[in-house]
Amino acid sequence: MADELIAPIESLERPVVRISVDGFHRPRSQRVHRGADSPEGYYHDSFDHAAIWREVLEPLGSGGSRRYRTAVFDFRTDRPVDAPQHIAPPDAVVLFDGVFLLRPELNDGWDERIFVHTDFEVALVRALDRDGDLFGSVDQIESRYRTRYIPGERMYLEAVNPRRLANVVVLNNVPSHPEIV
Repeated sequence: MADELIAPIESLERPVVRISVDGFHRPRSQRVHRGADSPEGYYHDSFDHAAIWREVLEPLGSGGSRRYRTAVFDFRTDRPVDAPQHIAPPDAVVLFDGVFLLRPELNDGWDERIFVHTDFEVALVRALDRDGDLFGSVDQIESRYRTRYIPGERMYLEAVNPRRLANVVVLNNVPSHPEIV
């Protein structure tokens, strides 16, 4: 969905900096130290919040250097990446997508917040189509989502209440027809 916002923003003659939380995972050993199926591990240990601040939020925030990096770690290879440093135009709009972005460790870094909600069963169906290369069989994907990801997302929803923090809430159960709620 964030990619679909690029063209409309650029049509307003604003450059876009596109970044995903997926470039800021922690090493696998840290992500799963509570157990590979731990929802607590998913919520608390998946992402390097300090690196998000250091490489994105501080440099692209008010008075920042505008020198940012789009990634520090590749979760697929489980290795750090030496992503090049970029310089953002002074009027750039940063589109940063991913899970858990309105948690207290990050929430103050955003000027605007869009929370995209998808019902858990819809998200699971999408994962079954998308995540075979990551997890293997349909049974393995479903097990991982039901034991780790969905309960971890529930923890986030209960702890943070991202709907309350967001400037805009989008229901995205039907990607061709997202609804602002």
